[in-house]
Amino acid sequence: MIDQSVLDRVLGEALRSGGSFAEVFAEDRTISSALLDDGRVEQLSSGHDRGAGIRVVVGETTGFAHTADLSEPGLMAAARAAAAVARSAGGARTVTATPLGPPAGPVPGRRAGGAGAAGPASKAQVLELLRRADDTARGAGGAISQVQAGYGGSRRQILVANSDGVHHRDDQVRTRFSVSCVAVGDTGMQTGFETAARTVGFELFDEVPVEELATEAAVRALTKLAARPAPSGELPVVLAGGSGGILFHEACGHGLEADHIAKEASVYAGKVGQLVASPLVTLVDDGSVGTEWGTAGIDDEGRPSQRNVLIDHGVLTEYMWDFLRARAEGRHSSGNGRRQSYQHLPMVRMTNTFLLPGTDDPEEIVAQTPHGVYVAKLGGGQVNTTTGDFVFGTTEAYLIEGGKITEPLRDANLIGNGPEVLRRVDAVADDFAMTPGTCGKDGQSVPVGCGQATLRITGVTIGGTAA
Repeated sequence: MIDQSVLDRVLGEALRSGGSFAEVFAEDRTISSALLDDGRVEQLSSGHDRGAGIRVVVGETTGFAHTADLSEPGLMAAARAAAAVARSAGGARTVTATPLGPPAGPVPGRRAGGAGAAGPASKAQVLELLRRADDTARGAGGAISQVQAGYGGSRRQILVANSDGVHHRDDQVRTRFSVSCVAVGDTGMQTGFETAARTVGFELFDEVPVEELATEAAVRALTKLAARPAPSGELPVVLAGGSGGILFHEACGHGLEADHIAKEASVYAGKVGQLVASPLVTLVDDGSVGTEWGTAGIDDEGRPSQRNVLIDHGVLTEYMWDFLRARAEGRHSSGNGRRQSYQHLPMVRMTNTFLLPGTDDPEEIVAQTPHGVYVAKLGGGQVNTTTGDFVFGTTEAYLIEGGKITEPLRDANLIGNGPEVLRRVDAVADDFAMTPGTCGKDGQSVPVGCGQATLRITGVTIGGTAA
């Protein structure tokens, strides 16, 4: 996107009048999307966006400017604007930028070429997938009244260069497909949703048939037509493999991000080395794992993605760090500096966050639970990082009676406290699975993966409506 010699001159200009650190983040992104709603094509679009964000640090002040003009004059103007903002606080000596070497990356094995090994998808191919999903969902039962199927694909090429000599690039391809169904019966309307998302191209559909996604979404909606009100009060909860990862992402993951720690706005601040969870809990954030939704070759500050063990057998061992916060503490970034686009500053964010599997049998965990709730799928939620208190909705849950999964339950809330839930994990199975998601923080959204094996929490408050 930008010649090495131009990058050297832009970084030099950014530091010329008093900067201590400068960075250029360039991005070229293409996206395509399609939506079929009740058999009608409601959306079929594509887009292309490219530009660069320039960050300059003077003392403890950061200046930032972005531009869609990747010419040398355009980049120079943005560098001067960012430097002017950073200088407004003053108090820093001028630093000379380390000369850049040839760009490193993309990381070997990462796909380049836009849509992976299967080649780019045509509009006709996408529409065929959407119609197949629609037909399959409607064929699952006469009570299915509405079906919505959506496709999204993107290619994001990034380049990161900074005054420390970092010069990396990456080529990130993502594909997502989702199906949402509405079923109507005597109890009213019930919904079911299923999605698949990977850092691959159109070959995703060789691995995950859209018929499978449509069937799961439709059956989920149909099953809930016979659902009874969920119980209320504190009960044991068994989370199915993959379904509960979002709970740990929200309930403890955000509290382990270094910006919350620095502001002492996390219940985990100052607790490294302490037992904060059950010994069965090992929590990992890993942006390099497989083709999961949060995987990338580098983070958005040019640091290679890596595996970070945050909680090891119940003991808090590490936080997640972006570059600037790590530098302030005299340590290395953990590869968790992420941004939504070139128009945004990076901040510390999760990638793929998951609990490692255990050795228990998932069916045996249920069999050893006399009474409780089995959560097959969680919905959205929110957490107060300062206290760890959270609320999550269930989108598919069942009653456990006499060690058996019995009646489906209407949607309810799980209410609890992150550290307390971690301490109450008393069984972890070996059926590990991941779920894709989108994480929002401070107005920015990034793709993430969440995961865990089937596990049991000895007590969580259920916000049901049963008497």
